[in-house]
Amino acid sequence: MQTIQRENEARIAIEPGFAWDGQDAYLFDIDGTLLRSRDRVHFDSVASSIRRVTGFEVSLDGVTVHGSTDTAILREACDRAGIPAAVLDPQIEAILAAMRNHVAERRHELQPILMPGVQDALRHLAERHALLGVATGNLEMIGWIKIESAGLREWFRFGGFSDRFPVRSELIGHAAGKARDIAGPAARVCVVGDTYRDIQAAHANHLPVIAVATGHYTFEELMAYRPEVCASSLADLLAATQGTA
Repeated sequence: MQTIQRENEARIAIEPGFAWDGQDAYLFDIDGTLLRSRDRVHFDSVASSIRRVTGFEVSLDGVTVHGSTDTAILREACDRAGIPAAVLDPQIEAILAAMRNHVAERRHELQPILMPGVQDALRHLAERHALLGVATGNLEMIGWIKIESAGLREWFRFGGFSDRFPVRSELIGHAAGKARDIAGPAARVCVVGDTYRDIQAAHANHLPVIAVATGHYTFEELMAYRPEVCASSLADLLAATQGTA
């Protein structure tokens, strides 16, 4: 891969021949990729909703959060708390509904911060007539609330969420199918994410991926999973592209 490093420690690696901004459709992860949250509204919704519906106390300590899905996080937290599947399964939908309501009722408390270069990168891709969507482990209502709170709703036409797809590769596949329904069956679809799970899910669906080290994982950690593009941020990727135009 071609690697570019600038004085400000920006790092870019691009698979030779891959046009990162020349794809037909893009599926963006939300947390760590588009934005990060200074609040705990979404995070706290899991334990709060489980307690409200089942009466059980759970903790997210030790639960895999980065790159996971809301439904998977919920199940892992309950498993660690010793809640039997026979008790949990009949109440899953009620817990998910409580999570949605928790975030919707406290949306005024959300404090999203955009990752570097997000608005410029979205504008750049839109100007190249790319179709933009989201593919996130968030529940659908929660994902759109975050997008709206961050002022990004205008860019996205569709999304893939974890309400029906607890496994990230499945929700990526679903979102890619929706992208091709809109852009055409031959549309080239690219995933944009900040975790190794985004890379694995994209490659499981035979999709290229742009990995950005703006979340929990470093540039080197993401590179180990061989994304088609790896960048320290979308701002750095865009600057490198414009610098070589």
